[in-house]
Amino acid sequence: MTAIAPSLHISSPPNSSSIDWQAIASELATIVGDRYVVRTREELLAYECDGLTSYKQQPALVVLPRSTAEVAAVVKVCDRHQIPFVARGSGTGLSGGALPLANSMLIVTSRMNKILEVDFENQRVVVQPGVINNWVTQAVSGSGFYYAPDPSSQVICSIGGNVAENSGGVHCLKYGVTTNHVLGLKIVLPNGEVKDIGGKIPEAPGYDLTGVFVGSEGTLGIATEITLKILKSAESIQVLLADFTNVEAAGATVSDVIGAGLIPGGMEIMDNMSINAVEDTVATNCYPRDAAAILLIEIDGLASEVAESAKRVEAICYQNGARNVAIATEPEQRLRLWKGRKAAFAAMGRLSPDYYVQDGVIPRTKLTYVLQEIAKLSEQYGYHVANVFHAGDGNLHPLILYNNAEAGALETVEELGGEILKLCVRVGGSISGEHGIGADKKCYMPEMFSETDLETMRWLRDTFDPKGIANPTKILPTPRTCGEGAKPSHDAKYKLSDRF
Repeated sequence: MTAIAPSLHISSPPNSSSIDWQAIASELATIVGDRYVVRTREELLAYECDGLTSYKQQPALVVLPRSTAEVAAVVKVCDRHQIPFVARGSGTGLSGGALPLANSMLIVTSRMNKILEVDFENQRVVVQPGVINNWVTQAVSGSGFYYAPDPSSQVICSIGGNVAENSGGVHCLKYGVTTNHVLGLKIVLPNGEVKDIGGKIPEAPGYDLTGVFVGSEGTLGIATEITLKILKSAESIQVLLADFTNVEAAGATVSDVIGAGLIPGGMEIMDNMSINAVEDTVATNCYPRDAAAILLIEIDGLASEVAESAKRVEAICYQNGARNVAIATEPEQRLRLWKGRKAAFAAMGRLSPDYYVQDGVIPRTKLTYVLQEIAKLSEQYGYHVANVFHAGDGNLHPLILYNNAEAGALETVEELGGEILKLCVRVGGSISGEHGIGADKKCYMPEMFSETDLETMRWLRDTFDPKGIANPTKILPTPRTCGEGAKPSHDAKYKLSDRF
């Protein structure tokens, strides 16, 4: 990689409006095959947004490579013609990180779905970016291993997307997020060069370029091979479900459990609105519908350790006013308890035609206060907020329910979401725990980072991508004041004709 002058800042994508897309499509077809170049308006509709469906924009072209060599060749085409490109996996992202830009190319890695190597002796696997998260555990569970990061979308989200967003999941409290499980990467830089960073051992000498790349949201290049750490399955697992008459008591229980020196595999809270939506959708018949909140706590480890810890956690729950504590020890029972939590986002469709999800992090000790403040904001703005979150590490996922068909509703809901993020920062937290910044939250970066911090990020980004073609306009505020034009338009017009 070649260093560049610190004064160079890429604040907007290069002008690609004059590109001959017909010629580019033909060039790409020689690399990946004509079948894997998507160019008609009807086909492009499938790629106009990611999981953040509030914004929609068709790319000029979509290309689906199968190998590192094909990705490198495609990126070299972008580099040569200064075409902005956006990498996309399964499209489940929730911050607009994979949102296409007008007159850009979308590079989709879903065909790169092979598990290339499984090494039980060294507890690692090597996968392509299109491999689905849950496939990794399925591939190794028969030998007593599993892959720890488990987002709620793990049955569909891809490892490449997890790397881009540094995804977490239920078990991130004890085992960490994606970056804690990535040993090495093969990456294609924005100029098409292929580089290996990290390796197959937990700690490598030199700069931690792997740590830099994980969570960079496609702005530094595209990962084409990923070396992951896998863990031995626990000897014993128990899941406790405690129900409470108020959400604050559930939050206080979380702090008390951690304060007692116990580190569960995961701790999740769902409020009454979420409980009933889930029961209406997947009918676990485990969640009490009249509870103000439930707290799911998973404890894993040696059998004797788990049994003792479960007793202590149960006692803490009752001390904080839990009405009942159910304990599941058998795999089927445990899966049943977790089934509702995993389906919580999808279940919101029972309550509202649309929802807007945020992803902030707060200190656990501020949980009760922040939940009370969110309730006040909900009342102030007039929109219901359902709370589902990774309580153990303070990662909140407030779901704001609204109807996008109502004029001005989305703008108001975005403002409410922004106030929640500002609240998280004020109490010493963060504007993202696992969903990333993308297009949705970049305007709030100055709430958390100084101009010097942001300048340093720009220097790093420019070093990897001096032409500014790798997922431009994402993460960092553009323009720096993040005023008009900082976000994609909700009614973005399609810039590509139907001529293909």
